[in-house]
Amino acid sequence: MPRGGGHCFSGRSTTDGIVLDLGRLNHVRVDTDGRARIGAGARLAPIYDGLDAHGLVLPAGCGPTVGIAGLTLGGGLGLLGRRYGLTCDALVRAEVVLADGRVVVCDAEHEPDLFWALRGAGGGQFGVVISLEFATAPGSRATRFELRWPEESAAEVAAAWQDWAPQSDRNLTVNLRIVAEAGRPLSVLAFGAALLDAAATHRLLADLLVRTGPTTAARFDPYLGWGDLKGSFAPPVEGGWGGAVTRSRSEFFAAAVPPSTVRELIDELTSAPDGRRELSFTALGGAYDDAALAATAYAHRGHRFLLEHVADDGSAWIDRSWRLAHAHGSGGVYVNFPDAALAEWATAYHGPNFPALVEVKRTYDPGEFFHFPQSVPATQPE
Repeated sequence: MPRGGGHCFSGRSTTDGIVLDLGRLNHVRVDTDGRARIGAGARLAPIYDGLDAHGLVLPAGCGPTVGIAGLTLGGGLGLLGRRYGLTCDALVRAEVVLADGRVVVCDAEHEPDLFWALRGAGGGQFGVVISLEFATAPGSRATRFELRWPEESAAEVAAAWQDWAPQSDRNLTVNLRIVAEAGRPLSVLAFGAALLDAAATHRLLADLLVRTGPTTAARFDPYLGWGDLKGSFAPPVEGGWGGAVTRSRSEFFAAAVPPSTVRELIDELTSAPDGRRELSFTALGGAYDDAALAATAYAHRGHRFLLEHVADDGSAWIDRSWRLAHAHGSGGVYVNFPDAALAEWATAYHGPNFPALVEVKRTYDPGEFFHFPQSVPATQPE
């Protein structure tokens, strides 16, 4: 099992077999043309610092310990995604060790089928990626913000956010987190960043506030460099996870969840929590949808948001909450948030791209040397 220096929510970066830890392949180099050459074991914090020194950014996640390889190979969501797209959309070349020991360099012209599959099918499927090359974007100043509402506004805020956030300005990303924890008031928090100054950010957020009613608290940190902005999320915003996540389930949504179901989700969330429970909404739209569905192996273009159900107590609440929302979901699941409970995982992760991925697997790993639960097979399942 290849491990790109980071972690996996479902524990797939460990195994009873062989783990190839690539953590020492952690170089970050920037060419004169702005291309970033990054070792597969590098993590996001040093990557952002290295690029920031050159005035450059890469659309990727917030977690400083997240490994660049796994993030990219599964797609790559982050605060710059609505402006610049997925992390895998920025990938222009990869160096891969195949099951038979060959080392190949793939891009749009060399081993194009493998290059296509590496952009969104998930890590460890077709070979061991040892280095990646990315197109970067110019760095810019940003405004970080947090907005809070009273607990009785949770359903109203969630309903308004679904209609507004995925269609907001591309320079703005607003995510929503609703947290229930024993002995504490319900937390309703919108947070994110804008590639704008504070005044412009206020103007864009005003439309959301008209829909939700008054906040109980608001925080704005303007004029942050992208490295400082990412660093500000290193300890999670209040209400975030301070330790390991026991379990989560998620799904993409192409349309808003009806208000009646939102209220059911909130009622379920707050029904006698014996630990910490969270509904986490991630805004999509914008540049995430600029590439055609068939352009990469990532199969979830055209969705409005991602909804995660997360708990630290492993309770049955996750499954109940997921089923409530699933009645209105797309059926698509982000492969970087693997879900062992999925019945039709191939369709959920890969959608219409799955048959093409089977062909790539047959070409580059016919013996299924790289195999783990819910991995692409070398033959089409019956």
